Amino acid sequence: MNSWQAWNNRLLIALLLGAASAQALAAPVLSVSATPNPAVLGSTVDLSVLIADVSDLYGYQFSLSFDTGVLRATGVTEGAFLGSGGNTVSGYGSIDNTTGAVSFVYNTLVGPSAGVSGGGALAHIRFDVIGVGSTPLTFSDALFLDSRLGEVAVRIESTPLQAVPEPEAYLMLGVGLVGLAALRRRRIG
Repeated sequence: MNSWQAWNNRLLIALLLGAASAQALAAPVLSVSATPNPAVLGSTVDLSVLIADVSDLYGYQFSLSFDTGVLRATGVTEGAFLGSGGNTVSGYGSIDNTTGAVSFVYNTLVGPSAGVSGGGALAHIRFDVIGVGSTPLTFSDALFLDSRLGEVAVRIESTPLQAVPEPEAYLMLGVGLVGLAALRRRRIG
């Protein structure tokens, strides 16, 4: 093989790899957004499951896992995105606060119609914040379909949720530390 052919083959491989990576970057993105984040111990947090840059979405399902030492799931409601394309049927399989899973959240358009394109909220999941720390929010069982019932590949972005103590706890800790410092200073002086 001469140098021209070798250079030509390298260029072809680079172009194919570039096209494949551009296609992966162009995939719709499944993500979460928590309000508020960080969440405060003893409060509730609303988690929006979001899709971005999707074309012809007709139906979907997913499961979401979380740390049961930090969160307790209390409910699931349908997001507005898919419903903007017509009538839908939505629901979920179960909430299991022992294992930390909201299983088989689903939504589908009903009847022959085109899917929805763009981005928005697929579902909303409400949690009680019962502990302090960071919890991963991990998707599984994800299946997205277009109006021809072909699979739509999505890229999943995971964002952990931070749960912090109540602000009053910080205030009490600060007052306690100031008191200890004053006591120590009094003993030394």
